[in-house]
Amino acid sequence: MSVRQIGCCGAYCQTCRIHNTHCKGCKIGYESGRRDISKARCRIKACCIGKGFITCADCGGFDGCDVVSDFYRKTGYKYVKYRQALEYIRARGYSDFLKVAAQWTHAYGKYPPD
Repeated sequence: MSVRQIGCCGAYCQTCRIHNTHCKGCKIGYESGRRDISKARCRIKACCIGKGFITCADCGGFDGCDVVSDFYRKTGYKYVKYRQALEYIRARGYSDFLKVAAQWTHAYGKYPPD
């Protein structure tokens, strides 16, 4: 498992059925220059990768960010869970997040009680 498998928005790509087969993911190809970040349609990805962050959890402006706020206002349970993932990373770090996410069977899951 790697932080590369955490989407900029907080989705955990390792559990996705098409990841590493047909999916370009939100990070694959940008480090090597195969893909051009200036052509990315996802505003979260363009901002996050453009600033050199692993995820939006690394950004000091996370709490007041309009790009992130707009994304998490969308209808759907997954958006709540993706935000929860980034908040967990911000509070406990990537290592703890990856340990928890290793137990998941979907792009999101449960967290241990505090």
